Amino acid sequence: MLTPIEMQAKKNRMPTRLGLGLVLALLLAGCMPAGPRAVLKGKKLLDAGDYPGAVESLRVATAQLPNNPQAWNYLGVACQKAQQPDDAAAAYQRALYLDHNLVEAHWNLGMLYLEQNKNDLAQQEFTAYTFLRNTTPEGWLKLGAAELRLGEIASAERSFGAVRVLDPYNAEALNGLGLARLERQNPREAVQFFAAAIKAHPDCAAAILNLAVTAQQYLHDDRLALQYYQSYLTLTPRPDNSDDVSALVNGLQQEFTVAAIPTPVPPTPSQVPLPTTSQTPSFAWATQSASPDVTPRRTAPSATSPAPVPRPVAVVRTNPTPPPARATTTTVVVPPAPPIVTYTADHPLVEPPPPGATPAKTDGFWSKISPSHWFESPPPDKKYINSGVTSLPSPADEDNQRTAVPTGPASFPRYGYLAPARPQPGDRRSASGAFNQARIAEQASRWLDAMQAYRAAAELDPGWFEAEYNFGVLSYRLGNHRQALAAYEQALAIQPDSVDARYNFALALKAAGYVTDAINELKKVLAANPNEVRVHLALANLYAQKLHDPNLARDEYLKVLDLDPNNAQAADIRYWLSLNSQ
Repeated sequence: MLTPIEMQAKKNRMPTRLGLGLVLALLLAGCMPAGPRAVLKGKKLLDAGDYPGAVESLRVATAQLPNNPQAWNYLGVACQKAQQPDDAAAAYQRALYLDHNLVEAHWNLGMLYLEQNKNDLAQQEFTAYTFLRNTTPEGWLKLGAAELRLGEIASAERSFGAVRVLDPYNAEALNGLGLARLERQNPREAVQFFAAAIKAHPDCAAAILNLAVTAQQYLHDDRLALQYYQSYLTLTPRPDNSDDVSALVNGLQQEFTVAAIPTPVPPTPSQVPLPTTSQTPSFAWATQSASPDVTPRRTAPSATSPAPVPRPVAVVRTNPTPPPARATTTTVVVPPAPPIVTYTADHPLVEPPPPGATPAKTDGFWSKISPSHWFESPPPDKKYINSGVTSLPSPADEDNQRTAVPTGPASFPRYGYLAPARPQPGDRRSASGAFNQARIAEQASRWLDAMQAYRAAAELDPGWFEAEYNFGVLSYRLGNHRQALAAYEQALAIQPDSVDARYNFALALKAAGYVTDAINELKKVLAANPNEVRVHLALANLYAQKLHDPNLARDEYLKVLDLDPNNAQAADIRYWLSLNSQ
């Protein structure tokens, strides 16, 4: 049975390349020179787990085939598995010197650098990998992991966002976004992402442990932490750090047991605390907040989130009246929580494994509180249907995020408008060739190629609205918000009355953090098109999520219901209105 290494090596060889296809050709011809014979032997030894033997055989192969990049790549795999990282890196680099587009070598070298914690070098390799394989989620995942280690949080979020465009239910991407939110000192949003990862993949060990640790260390919610620590211990196979987590669970259970012991004498009325929202069970909060998209959301009517109850380090119970012969004193020491789980490098593979099946969306409670489609763009105007305009995809990562806890008014950066002049028409005939290439690439999901072809078409004919608009859409899809903003401005310079272009421009402004300017652009759309439901909804969400102004949000939500009583979000909007009534 072929391993993923052999399967992908066979998949990616090119007819014009002196690769392993030479082996089969020579076998059929009844002739086996020393080089191909050594490659075949090295592969067999790799399969058998004889890594030193594979290294020896593949060194012979590269000596006989010094210009064969695939042979050098196999030698790198063998050296890496034989715990010879320096030789492995040299072999991968030689393979890339011979063929810089050999994606397998970029992947393997990136994984090696991740193992060695050389994150800047790993970032370079996975950047090259994603440039060549921009529709493969695994490359973006590893690029995000390297960027997260380097502390480049915004870049990591963009990489994980690219994964969510390709695979919205990818648990590793959701876990990575949770880690990024922790780096931004936003543990509540981190918990939401971890919970979303667990919902997408119930056995995602990293997300389960990260949620438990975040609940304990950041939110001081020991009951929620205990729940997920216990879930973590039920995983199969049993995690390596299960003994440490078991000790932590025992400590928390003792803490709750001691806390439940009644005092011998009831307290006086002045000692009885008044009920507060902080006594609400923490699990209810976790259930209602465990998703990145929660506005309008079904939460308690409280305007603000309850302040977490500080976790006691020790619990002491003594009699308040004249002490008996022996005072009862119990101290519970809770072991420290394990560290947040980030990423560990896997075994080097020539190609990452194919992604698993994507779970089907449901219309249950989670979909009610997590309307990820609220900011989606509907199909373009009818006048663009036959002109080749690319419709806006579902926003990725940071465009989907909702702040679950109101934080009061905030100041936002302002966008520096480019304000380009209306361009003159160019060579439409030449531009049409690039435009058609872009459409073909787009239909094949080769987004980077499509984006570059649209850029070429726009440069050949600066006055072509559809080329500039589509370039902006794909820039937005791939997380390059600055490039998308410039493209949308250019498109609006050509057609200032385009509702889709201005609406998408507003979404890109919001994604880039220019909330005030996003609101202004949406208002411009409504000034000319007061019945645009999607714009009222987007504006309401911004008022509710970013400005935390329920009065402004209420007016816009009511307008949505007035224009479209059967809107897909009507039930959620009505519930939000019931919780935020005047």
